Amino acid sequence: MDRIKEYRRIVCDFLQEFATNDVQAQLIFDPVRDHYLVMHNEWRNEYRIYGCAMQLDIIEGKIWIQHNSTEIFIDQELIQRGVDRKDIILGFRSPSVRKLLAANIGISNQEQNHARPIS
Repeated sequence: MDRIKEYRRIVCDFLQEFATNDVQAQLIFDPVRDHYLVMHNEWRNEYRIYGCAMQLDIIEGKIWIQHNSTEIFIDQELIQRGVDRKDIILGFRSPSVRKLLAANIGISNQEQNHARPIS
């Protein structure tokens, strides 16, 4: 199976499993543009809950973790599901921090800079 198709499957499965026990979670998948989100839009008593719990994008063959407002280590979950650690980009970190993190796990700056953030 093509690696990007496999990554799409892994991302969708992961987010669906995350949302399994939350009937209010909204799964928003755009496989054409490779954007995948879990959103909340609900009321709990008099308190409105609205926002993105997780956003993952696939950009140039790499999975970008764009947002994570949970306590889950998404990168570790993806690695356990078969994603190569060099194909995971922490998009919520600044480019300079991403370079430092990449150096710590042995990814060259060229590999890390190959993927570009969405503008």
